[in-house]
Amino acid sequence: MYGIVMLVDDNEIDNMINQKMLESINFAEKYYVYTSGKSALDFLENLVGDSSAADVIPDLILLDINMPLMDGFQFLEEFATLKIKIKNKIDIFMLTTSINPSDKERADTNGLINKFLTKPLTVNQLSGL
Repeated sequence: MYGIVMLVDDNEIDNMINQKMLESINFAEKYYVYTSGKSALDFLENLVGDSSAADVIPDLILLDINMPLMDGFQFLEEFATLKIKIKNKIDIFMLTTSINPSDKERADTNGLINKFLTKPLTVNQLSGL
């Protein structure tokens, strides 16, 4: 079980469905939901330098690839530059509808991504975590 899960997806319905599914299996204690990579990064950047930030930093980020303005890979590039001391302890799962083999390959070679999952998110995908 995770303490805090951050959902980053421009599709509000996907966010709602994923959060409800995760809640149904008590996957986390708390959820943050963002409909853009930029707003999620803004939240994380505001934690830099905050001595009490450890209590609010997510343990897991479920990140969509295809979003307007800032896609999932652009989010990861910016995330890598954050000065949050414990960012290496944040798991990142790419959660996408993309069937593009180059997206999967790019995710597999990105050292920040722990898992590549395809939508819809299912309990079976999360078993054994």
